[in-house]
Amino acid sequence: METRGVDQKPLRDAVPGRMDAPEVTLANSREAGAGSQHLTPDGPPCPEQAGLPGAPRPVPCGRARCACRSGLSACAQRGAEPLIAMESAEAEPSESRPEEDGAVPASDLPLPEQPAATMEDCLAKKMEITVSEAEKRTGRNAMNMQETYTAYLIETRAVESQNEGQCSPVDSLWRRYSEFELLRNYLLVTYPHIVVPPLPEKRADFVWHKLSADNMDPDFVERRRIGLENFLLRVASHPVLCQDKIFYSFLTQEGGWKEMVNETGFQLKADSRLKALNATFRVKNPDKRFTELKHYSDELQSVISHLLRVRARVADRLYGVYKVHGNYGRVFSEWSAIEKEMGDGLQSAGHHMDVYAASIDDILEEEEHYADQLKEYLFYAEALRAVCRKHELMQYDLEMAAQDLTSKKQQCEELATGTVRTFSLKGMTSKLFGQETPEQREAKIKVLEEQIQEGEEQLKSKNLEGRDFVKSAWADIERFKEQKNHDLKEALISYAVMQISMCKKGIQVWTNAKECFGKM
Repeated sequence: METRGVDQKPLRDAVPGRMDAPEVTLANSREAGAGSQHLTPDGPPCPEQAGLPGAPRPVPCGRARCACRSGLSACAQRGAEPLIAMESAEAEPSESRPEEDGAVPASDLPLPEQPAATMEDCLAKKMEITVSEAEKRTGRNAMNMQETYTAYLIETRAVESQNEGQCSPVDSLWRRYSEFELLRNYLLVTYPHIVVPPLPEKRADFVWHKLSADNMDPDFVERRRIGLENFLLRVASHPVLCQDKIFYSFLTQEGGWKEMVNETGFQLKADSRLKALNATFRVKNPDKRFTELKHYSDELQSVISHLLRVRARVADRLYGVYKVHGNYGRVFSEWSAIEKEMGDGLQSAGHHMDVYAASIDDILEEEEHYADQLKEYLFYAEALRAVCRKHELMQYDLEMAAQDLTSKKQQCEELATGTVRTFSLKGMTSKLFGQETPEQREAKIKVLEEQIQEGEEQLKSKNLEGRDFVKSAWADIERFKEQKNHDLKEALISYAVMQISMCKKGIQVWTNAKECFGKM
């Protein structure tokens, strides 16, 4: 499909599965300020591309409706292991090589294992999850004002008992859309390195003029019900998210679930938009791969938005063309009333035209389901940007910690030598009121040394945290890439097949009309 006016950039250029799987380094950069560190993509190709033994291969899930269709790629698991360059108190951020500055290979540093379920252990393989129906309700909101909302019935059933030939009972509970939003916000904060599946739109967008934009419209509520079920299946099929206790409680525990989520305190851990925006503009050494991924997500959102707008315009015109064919039916019916020999043929042809005009409603309703699949990846673009924003925040915190450590080292050196390298308020006060006593200097040096030691530990911790985040994030991005390629390919092929079927129906209608005319 060709999209004009948009500079597309494939995801393979922005993820490690298609790159030379760079080895990540947290290195010192003098240009970014003394002691600032950053992630630089500079290293060997991944084992999968190099043909090295031991590179794991993707494992298909095997579940027809499961979103978890592939395992983690070799380059995501092995190719992105970083080197952590730590700045010691004695080492100068000078021209020496990383090995001389205390660089430690990733293989020598402990890395917490990311808990991940195998494909067989995914919740979607153990539990059948459906959102079976939607119900319009009226109640009181937090402001004690009456409101109308839609509740959705979630039904779950254990799969093991069905395999053993037993009929397991169905557990069911009702959830509002706002509770789905609360669940996703919790997952976003708790798992910042994961591309969290999006929710369906709260209000209809990219609609053609005959489609209602009312969020209480039955057709829209039905499509949103399908989207919410797809969201639950995506989460239940994810190797990490499926193990979350809050998610499991969301499916099985109706009362007290909100209180359980709020007790986790995830709201306090959420990064503010202002802080994320500040990090975006102030980070000095952003990771090129995350920058490219962020750019790709913007382009993906733009491309899909244009595609949905084009589809809405085509739907508008197609609806008009089909409905105009209904005029053929009316005219043929009127004509048949004044003809004796040709009357039956004209009447039959008019009937075929009426059927043709009415068929567009079902056709466009089916099209909406394919449009909703595209909208899911429109919202996935924001999930990709959320991972990139989190990395920028961690990078910014790392740079600030390194800058603060360098500043303290400089202060300690100035106190020890009695020299001031740069113009400062401290230097002015020393000239005006005299130098500090040796005892005062020793006390300050001791405090600074303790702060330096604490800062080095903090910097080391941030280094390890950053490495863990990068490795986990790229593994999940690789998983998402496989899922995206599979889903969009299927959706576009199915859409093309539907268009072919629609054209064949049109040909059949006119073929029938031709036969009617031939019998006159």
